Amino acid sequence: MRILVVSGPNLQRLGLREPEIYGRTTLAELHEILTREAEGLGVELVCRQSNSEGELVTWIGEAGADGFAGVLLNPGAYTHYSYALYDAVRASGIPVVEVHISNPEARETFRHTSVVAPACLAKVAGFGVRSYSIALVGLCELLRATKEG
Repeated sequence: MRILVVSGPNLQRLGLREPEIYGRTTLAELHEILTREAEGLGVELVCRQSNSEGELVTWIGEAGADGFAGVLLNPGAYTHYSYALYDAVRASGIPVVEVHISNPEARETFRHTSVVAPACLAKVAGFGVRSYSIALVGLCELLRATKEG
């Protein structure tokens, strides 16, 4: 089983950008952690990051056709206004979990609404970089239950 992890704009700055909010773990370190955790779960992980909305839309929209069973998606600031990402999630044909390091609803008002979330299976937020790990475990358990059942 293959899972795609997609991180959106500014996430390449993890570990440097506002560490009081996002922590000190870099994106490369996060990808290493997730890859080890995925191996323990018996799944293959492919991790990508882009600041380009179009690239994110392509990766997500084609994920099912590319053989991925599910997606973990941190859309970054696109969370709040990208109907193109919403459409890509719907078009993917596979489960997508929205992931956030911080809790957007506990931050600035403009961050309280996700236009992407209604297209997603679930949302995990507020656990720091562990949000990705929690989402990975949940998605894998759901995919296995669906496959078995």
